[in-house]
Amino acid sequence: MNDMRIDETSRQKLGEILGDRLTTNTAIVEQHARGEGHLPACPPDAVCFPTSALEVSAILKVCNQARIPVVPWGAGTSLEGNVCALSGGLCVDMSRMNAIHAVNAEDLDAAVGPGVTRKQLNSYLRDTGLFFPVDPGADATIGGMAATRASGTNAVRYGNMKSNVLALEVVLPNGEIIRTGSRARKSAAGYDLTSLFVGSEGTLGLITEVTVKLYGLPEVISSAVSHFPNVDSAVSLVTEAVQQGIPVARVEFLDELTILAVNRYSKLDLPVAPTLFFEFHGSPAAVDEQIRQVAALVEEYSGTPLKSSADLEERNKLWHARHEAHYAMLAMRPNARVYGTDACVPISRLAECIKSTGEDLKGAPFYASVIGHVGDGNFHLGMVIDPDDAAEFELAEEIHDRLIERTLALGGTCSGEHGIGYGKTKYMRWEHKNAIEAMAAVKNAFDPAGIMNPGKVLP
Repeated sequence: MNDMRIDETSRQKLGEILGDRLTTNTAIVEQHARGEGHLPACPPDAVCFPTSALEVSAILKVCNQARIPVVPWGAGTSLEGNVCALSGGLCVDMSRMNAIHAVNAEDLDAAVGPGVTRKQLNSYLRDTGLFFPVDPGADATIGGMAATRASGTNAVRYGNMKSNVLALEVVLPNGEIIRTGSRARKSAAGYDLTSLFVGSEGTLGLITEVTVKLYGLPEVISSAVSHFPNVDSAVSLVTEAVQQGIPVARVEFLDELTILAVNRYSKLDLPVAPTLFFEFHGSPAAVDEQIRQVAALVEEYSGTPLKSSADLEERNKLWHARHEAHYAMLAMRPNARVYGTDACVPISRLAECIKSTGEDLKGAPFYASVIGHVGDGNFHLGMVIDPDDAAEFELAEEIHDRLIERTLALGGTCSGEHGIGYGKTKYMRWEHKNAIEAMAAVKNAFDPAGIMNPGKVLP
């Protein structure tokens, strides 16, 4: 498929649909060549900016007929090469489909265009007393978050995108527009196509509307920090908190090197030690009780006394620093890139997995850190490498391979939230074995021409 390009006839047809919203401008094409990850840039031949599902339908009809590869684009924050145009073709940038179509406050749901970002949605909801909780850190688009089955810091309490998408509007490769799901909170009617498209990374169709769950804003939100003598103590505390059923809204682990980077980048003065950031939601009495329960666990696991605060400025400063950790890591080694990956294991095996990963990193010539949404067993390994140094890249690959082997042996998965893109396709056979053929049959049924984000997800 590497020789596929946009022929002149198709270019003219697309131009009739899009006008000046179809471009081959070099700067714009290069901006759409990669996400935030370490993988090489792969530019498309052209970029387009549709504004409606009908335009997306017309675009896909042209591309399907001419066998032109189609790569969807949200905000470009993906990490596994999910948006790289491996076969050239057309990048479909959904950022202009950014209207909020409906908010149903009584039913706690909203329907939005795929280009709406999570911050945009929450800003719009500010006066309703509602919010959308899925927070992957970056200000990603809702469509992109659905396509990659995003998760994030709030997942331990509110779940990931799979748990929070009620329905979708999707354009299939042949241009047909379908709706999956409904606004009802449950259904036993037919195949669950919504869950099929959530996490499909644009390989089955293009999402043009997302109906999401909303939640009431907590009466009280309080954050807290504690530092620990070692990784085992910090992660074991989280395991016990989850097992006890303490309804923590967020709990994030940052190792020593991450704290060092975050202190420098975000101008903090946290002790350089394994650290847990917490957030508690609820009524005043409920939050007080959650803090009391966690404080007791902190003492049991030799952490520093839990320092909590409900002050908005302090909370925002803390979580902004956490969300900037990727850029803090980059700042530790200018002109490098973060070879970032994630893994997810059963919560009872998390301390073991993180500890063994730390052993793998000893003696590595590059800066590396472990950070994670440990409340649901998910953590991230970030290795700051020189992308032009073949030896560093090879070592990072070896460490990555060992991480995934270990993760799968512990009953986990090769990706808790980054998705597969093309960076993790080789691990799909490790994890799913003969189920890959069933996945391929689904792909072929929806996309027989193979135009939808080719080279992604399936090995």
